[in-house]
Amino acid sequence: MTHPRSPKRRTRLTAALLAATIASTGLVSLAPSTALAVPAGGYADLIEQFSPAVVLVEVTQTATPAAADGGMPNEEFFKEFQRRFGDNMPQMPQIPNMPDRQGVGSGFIISSDGLIVTNNHVIDGATSVTVKFADGSEHVATVVGTDPLTDIALLDIEGSDLPTVSFGSSKTMRVGDEVIAMGNPFGLGGTVTTGIVSAKDRNINAGPFDEFIQTDAAINRGNSGGPLFNDRGEVIGVNTAIFSPNGASAGVGFAVPSDLVSKIVADLQDDGQIDRGWLGVQIKPVSEEVASALGLQAGQGTMIEKVMDGTPAQRAGLQSGDIILSFDGAQIDEARDLTRAVAGTAPDTLSKVQVLRKGERLTLDVTLANRATAQDA
Repeated sequence: MTHPRSPKRRTRLTAALLAATIASTGLVSLAPSTALAVPAGGYADLIEQFSPAVVLVEVTQTATPAAADGGMPNEEFFKEFQRRFGDNMPQMPQIPNMPDRQGVGSGFIISSDGLIVTNNHVIDGATSVTVKFADGSEHVATVVGTDPLTDIALLDIEGSDLPTVSFGSSKTMRVGDEVIAMGNPFGLGGTVTTGIVSAKDRNINAGPFDEFIQTDAAINRGNSGGPLFNDRGEVIGVNTAIFSPNGASAGVGFAVPSDLVSKIVADLQDDGQIDRGWLGVQIKPVSEEVASALGLQAGQGTMIEKVMDGTPAQRAGLQSGDIILSFDGAQIDEARDLTRAVAGTAPDTLSKVQVLRKGERLTLDVTLANRATAQDA
C-alpha cells in the first residue's frame, strides 16, 4: 500500500499544521462555545472557505482469523472494547467467514494535487483506502507513508486544483485561544465544533513524542485525523485522541501539534519513511536521593540504565550510570527530553553529549544512527 513520492511531487508541500476532526460529506453545522468571543457573524465565512478541503477517509480491513485456541470473543466483549477505545480495533481476532471490516476517519488536503494528512490508526492494516469529498465524489488513495510513533499518515490521490488548507504555528497558540474542529462524529457527516486550547504539551503516555494540544472543542468517535483550526483557518493540530469514561466527548480532546506534524509530513513525502536519530540506550529518571548526593537540582538529567551493544552510545563511550545533562546544547530534564532531542537530530550527525559520571562532568562526541534501520529502535 505504500509508495515513495516522485521527485516532481516533492516540491509541492508547504510546511503546515495538522488538525482535528474528520471531514466528510455535505452537512455542516456550527456549535460555538458560549465561553468564546465569537467573531461578528460567527465562523460561517471561514468554514465555507476551508471545509471543502476536509475529507472523509473510509478504509477496508480484512477480517483476521479467530484465535488459535478456537476461542471467539462474544458480543459483549466487542461492545466493551468499543466503549473504551472507540471504533478502531486493530489486531482484534475476528470470527471466521466474517466480511471485511469497514472503518472511517477524517483527513485534510494540503496540496492541490492530492496529498492528504490523517492519523496512522485510521488507515493501519487497511487493504483499501477511499477518500470522500463534501460533494460526494470518491477517490482511491494510496498510502505514501506512516509514522506510528506520532500517529500521522500521509495519503495521495490523483487530482489537480483541489481545495487545500495550510498549516499554522502550534507554538504560537496560547491556552485560551479559540480553535475550530471539523469531522464526522458518529457518522453524522461534516460537523463543526468550537472551543479553546485547554492546555499545551500534554503527555498522555501515547508514545515517546507526546506533546499534545488539549482542547475542549467536542471531539468524538470518527473525528480522528481531521484538522484543528485556529481562528484564521490555519491547521494547528490533528485531532487524534479523547479522554472519556464512556467513549463520547467529555470536553477533553488531544491533537498532535502542527509544528511536529509538518516535519513528519515533509519527511514522509520525501521517501515514505521517517529518519530519526538513534542513540541506543535505555534510560530512567534520576531519583531524588541520587540527585541530592550529586548536587543536582530535582528533575535535572536522565540516567543511562543500559548501553546496548554495537550502538552509537557504546562507540561514544557512554556507560551505565552516566547521567545525561545535555544533548547538543539542549538541556535534559527528563527522559522524553532526551528522546525528542535525539529523534530530532538527523542520522549520521555528530553531536555532543554532556554527562555526569562519578561526580565529574564529561563531554563526549557521538554520531547517531538511523532509528528506522536500527535493530533495537
